[in-house]
Amino acid sequence: MTKPRMLLGLSLLAATTALPAQTPPMTPDIPKSFEAVTPDADYIRREVMIPMRDGAKMFAVIVMKKGTKDAPILLTRTPYNAAKTTSRNPSQSITEILPISDAVFVNGSYIRVYEDVRGRNKSEGDYVMNRPLRGPLNASKVDHATDAYDTIDWLIKHVPETNGRVGMTGSSYPGFTTLMATIDPHPALKAVVPMSPMVDGWRGDDWFHNGAFRQNAFDYFTGQMGQKGDGDDVASGTGDNYTTFLNAGSAGDYVRKYGLATLPATRKLLEHPGYDTYWQEQAVDKLLGARPLTVPMMLVVGQWDQEDSYGAPAVYRALESKDVGGDKLHLVIGPWRHSGVNYDGSTLGPLSFTGDTALQFRRDVMKPFLDHYLKSDAPAAATPPVLTYETGVNRWQESKSWPAGTLTPLYLQPGFAAGFDKPAGPVAHDDYVSDPAKPIPFLPRPIRWDQADVWKPWLVSDQRFAADRPDVLTYVTPPLTQAVHIMGSPMVDLFAATSGTDSDWVVKLIDVYPEEMSSNPKLAGYQLGIGMDIFRGRYVHGFDKPEPLIAGKTEEYRFALPAVNHAFLPGHRIMVQIQSSWYPLYDRNPQTYVPNIFFAKPGDYRKATQSVFTGGAMASAVLLPVVGD
Repeated sequence: MTKPRMLLGLSLLAATTALPAQTPPMTPDIPKSFEAVTPDADYIRREVMIPMRDGAKMFAVIVMKKGTKDAPILLTRTPYNAAKTTSRNPSQSITEILPISDAVFVNGSYIRVYEDVRGRNKSEGDYVMNRPLRGPLNASKVDHATDAYDTIDWLIKHVPETNGRVGMTGSSYPGFTTLMATIDPHPALKAVVPMSPMVDGWRGDDWFHNGAFRQNAFDYFTGQMGQKGDGDDVASGTGDNYTTFLNAGSAGDYVRKYGLATLPATRKLLEHPGYDTYWQEQAVDKLLGARPLTVPMMLVVGQWDQEDSYGAPAVYRALESKDVGGDKLHLVIGPWRHSGVNYDGSTLGPLSFTGDTALQFRRDVMKPFLDHYLKSDAPAAATPPVLTYETGVNRWQESKSWPAGTLTPLYLQPGFAAGFDKPAGPVAHDDYVSDPAKPIPFLPRPIRWDQADVWKPWLVSDQRFAADRPDVLTYVTPPLTQAVHIMGSPMVDLFAATSGTDSDWVVKLIDVYPEEMSSNPKLAGYQLGIGMDIFRGRYVHGFDKPEPLIAGKTEEYRFALPAVNHAFLPGHRIMVQIQSSWYPLYDRNPQTYVPNIFFAKPGDYRKATQSVFTGGAMASAVLLPVVGD
């Protein structure tokens, strides 16, 4: 009897350890679906398709910590791939899969939502870059305002963990979509924090600055619109951008050479070189300025924002008078590059600040502001109307309004000096020859703006490489005996003439460090750009009225430099540089008037003698918004 029992036991053991049927060798190795197993995850991540009023569905990712309940939603609507944004690392920690800027929010009981905008990545519908509001430029029934409304409406009804209150934030393009959501907003939208928003692509954000075209836009176009998913830069090689663009010719020649006219966005640019109704009717500050301010808003921008320095201050100006109670509108300017508020804010280029200024803002200012409006048990937030970071002495400052300074002329004086005393002598002028065949680079060559460490900090790059060129005029004060503190947008008041019939004028306000600085040798003699910008001469009598300049006629050019809070310290000097090209970031002005510079021919590019006037009734100056400390 023992032997049969043993055989039965062996049979049962064999049955329990039998291997499953083998997988056929030619079974496809990509399954129909696969979801990573996250047994130790501290988060819940859901992918959903949200229906819009026209039937199109938007792809969104909802992320929250496990156990979250009765929580507000923080929404970002983006063209930059919601799926990738919410799965940055293959981790089981919520702070690892999301951008670092989200940590203070998801650790503070927020539900984080990212949504692909219409037509991008996994969202349905047609993509139109910076889709205009319904109206003259958009005959459809949908735009970013309606898509935001429909998204919020769905979220508060289908996310059981929410308390029904929604805030929005985002930087750059998502800053634009955040602003658009405040037009006819959903009642559940309680507060917004637009960061470096794209507001007016012609006046001073991504595509033009005061009429001068920014040629790096082409790489953005192919990356954004070459396909529905994420694309690549223009296949123009990995060499010096300066040489690549110069060899191509005009910006229009570059378009033709690399086949970029197949992109409708490129054609729209080429067809609208001036500030016509195409640009005016989609300027977000104008759209918001025509409506009441109903959603509490905190506008954020970096002092050295290399892409969208114009938008946030422009919206603040448009809405300031509408903040009747003085508690709905706030402005923050930090010591950051474009979108630097969302990363480590301890340094920028050679500059070091007191701690991580970006984290300080997100933790100590932004979150309490949002908590106040989005959480039922949050304490009142003591959010100042204006919060800016004073560079030079490295400290946060609160203000009641912006600008805080009084415009005070810093005059260009004979002998290439600069000072606060108006030149007493007669009208004089300094001359230089601007040659479009040898444009002034905006950075030392070789220029490769596809490299992050080149492009992101370029506005704080040392300007000594340009100061001694014969086609750059340089005016500088003696060493300061006391600090000069400015808070606002410096204003250029330039009297100038050209021998040509068109001209660009680049003006740079610079902090010149002492030649000897044992405390920080890398900044010894450094020429730090504080505010720099460009103006295309044909628009001197109105951005909507391009016209030839009269050769030899003196014109007065007035335009603002980016907003700044900065202290020029004792021992430093204040410098102003003036030039007529900033290449290849800005397209070359042929200096011969042509109706559309995009289509300038080789023979249109000619040398011109440029004259900058000092003294008398033509005393050129940069008006500094000076405050007394």
